Parts: sequence; structure tokens; C-alpha cells
Amino acid sequence: MSILVVGVNHKTAPVAIREQVAFSPERLADALQSAKLVAPENLILSTCNRTELYAAYQGHPPTEQLIDWLAHFHQLPAKQLKPYLFTYHHEEAVQHALRVACGLDSLVLGEPQILGQLKDALQNASEAHATGLELNRLMQHAFSTAKRVRTQTSIGSNPVSVAFAAVSLARQIFSKLEQQTALLVGAGETIELVGRHLATNGIGQIMIANRNVERAQALAKSYNGLGFGLPQISEYLPKADIVISSTAAPLPIIGKGMVERALKVRKHRPMFMVDIAVPRDIEPEVGKLDDVYLYTVDDLRSVIEENLQSRREAAMQAEVMVNEEVERFMGWLRAQQQMSVIKQYRQHNEAIRNDVLARAQKLLQSKSPEEALEFLAHTLTNKLTHAPTQMMNQAAHAGNEALLAQAKLLFNLTED
Repeated sequence: MSILVVGVNHKTAPVAIREQVAFSPERLADALQSAKLVAPENLILSTCNRTELYAAYQGHPPTEQLIDWLAHFHQLPAKQLKPYLFTYHHEEAVQHALRVACGLDSLVLGEPQILGQLKDALQNASEAHATGLELNRLMQHAFSTAKRVRTQTSIGSNPVSVAFAAVSLARQIFSKLEQQTALLVGAGETIELVGRHLATNGIGQIMIANRNVERAQALAKSYNGLGFGLPQISEYLPKADIVISSTAAPLPIIGKGMVERALKVRKHRPMFMVDIAVPRDIEPEVGKLDDVYLYTVDDLRSVIEENLQSRREAAMQAEVMVNEEVERFMGWLRAQQQMSVIKQYRQHNEAIRNDVLARAQKLLQSKSPEEALEFLAHTLTNKLTHAPTQMMNQAAHAGNEALLAQAKLLFNLTED
């Protein structure tokens, strides 16, 4: 058996193409069953940045058949799809799978979400009875490789998104976010991501202010928080230990006077504020106030660039690890391909054993147990060693030193 990968990702195809070949959760089980007609073992990884089909096959790689299947399933002309596809076979396919699991092939270098998505893909394929020994082993090997990379390098230790960097800075200032309240201003994608990171880190309470109150309340509800309009910020600001703002407002929403009044109510307990917006949502003068830690998007970008460089260096270490793990898996795969030889050898020896044992048991009817045991040991040894010694004898006469050297290695023979 060997491995084949066919797919598209953010590097080979624009979003318009990736959308057309994505697999919805509702159709995934049917797709996995349908793909079994092309490859008996298959797995589908489908995310916003990639759609990849993993297949284990025997004989000639079913590359064209899998491409045709993918195009037909999504009702697309194969000719239209082919320019955006990549294909990997055998060792390259294994390397790709491991790099994907480690986040080395991701849009954001080293991001961890892809590992969870790959685990979900394996679970879906398993539930559809679409995977087998080779793909299961490949995925488990990919997972263990990702764990090794995460443990032994710093590829995932530094934030590389504005939202994550903001939350990470908050964690540095407040050791326990469980006791803190966060005010998020805006309700766009960045604020939504900030909310998710805060919730993951166990924030005590989330408040969301937005021009559209219904949008603020809907987003806050997902975090069991409180949503309100922008005019109410001054009312709720004294409760906020953390303020992160990202709107498209042309003028600042939070002024120095508003923060001064909030600090007075808070009895000057410190506030951590991050202004991600351009133009700014928070007046720059706020940063001059005591007990306020104000960061702008430029501050975060410098942190992110430093962290990206750290990830690039860690990725170089990770690539070395991936190559090592690829070789380990290929060794296992080669062993699987030769298992038929091992199985045949064992079956041959078991047949000899059964034959000699039956003859020894029959001998017990007329001979003593000692004689029967002597016959068993002598005959079994002769029969098991007959073919190897005959081949070694022929090799010795022919001067085939290479075969004799392999025989020594195979039978664990010393020079003595």
C-alpha cells in the first residue's frame, strides 16, 4: 500500500475555487462512502483554507480517478479544477500530511487549529468506515509528530494575530483573567476572535459595546455576557479591567476625560487598554494617565513580527523533525509491504512443525517418550535449517560473500 494526497489550499487556489470544492458536514459521510469506489481507504480534510483527499492504494496511484471523482462530486469540469490542484505520492504525501498537522503548511505559520481539524477528519472517516491500517497509522503518526514539534520547539508559543497578541498582553498584566471583566468595543471579526481567546483563557465577564445594539447583544450572548450601545460605554467603563476596541469610527470613542472618571470610580485600579482600530478609537492622551496600560495596533504589530520571526526559526527545527518522522513512517510502510513474505515464512515453518509434531505423537505409540522427543528435536531442526543451509552452501561455493554476510545478519551469527 502507498499514500496519495490530492487537494487545493490557500497557496494554490483562490477562495472562489476553495469554496466550490469544500465539503459541508451534511455531505461528508456520503462523500467518504463515494470515494471508497476510487480508493478503499480515504480521508477528507475540508477547512476554509484547504480541501485535501488522502487515499491509501495498492498498485498504480489512482490520481486521475480521484481528481475526476472530486470534480464530479462538486459538479465541476475536471479541466477547470486541475490548474489549482496539487498531488503528492508516497513519501511526499507522508511529508505533506505531517507538515499540515504541525501547522507548517498553514496560512498562519504554526497555528494549532489545523491539528484539531485533522483529528476531526480522521474521526469522520473512521465513523464512515473509510479508513484502514495505513491511513489510521499515518494520522496517528502525524499527531505524534505535531506533539513532538509543539513540545520541542517554540513554534506555537508566541502569538501571531492581533487578537491573540492583545489577549496575551492582558494575561501578562493580570495573572488571573478569571477575576477580570473585559469590555470589547465593536462587533467585527477581530473583536469576535478576541472574545473567543478571552473565553478560552477563562475571562470572568465579557461586555460588548457596538453601534448596532442587537449585534452587540447577540455576540455577548455567546459568552454569557452583556451587550449594549456605544453611548453606554461611559456607564460600564468603570467595571472594565480590560478594554479592547476595534471599530470603523472616524473619531475616538473613548476620551481621556471618560477614562479619568472611570479610574476615579475604580479607585485607580489599573486598566489595560488595546486600541486595534485605525483611525484610533481611544484618544492617545489616555496613555499618559497613571494606572492605564494603553497599547496601539502598532505596538501589537511589533510584538507579532518578533513572534513571527521566532516561529520561522522554530519552523526550521520542525522541518528537520518532520523529515525524521517521515523516514520512520516510511520504514513502517516498507515493513508492511513485506509482511506477506514474513507471513509466508511463518506459515511455512508452522506447517513443518505441525507435520513433525504429528509424526512424533504417532511415534509415542511404539517408542518411549525420550525417543519420540529425540526424533522431534532432530527432525524439526533438520527441516527448519535445510533450505537456509543449502542456500549458504551454494553461496560459499560461488563466492557470494554478500549473501553470506546477510545470512550472518539475518540469523544473528557472530564471527565465532
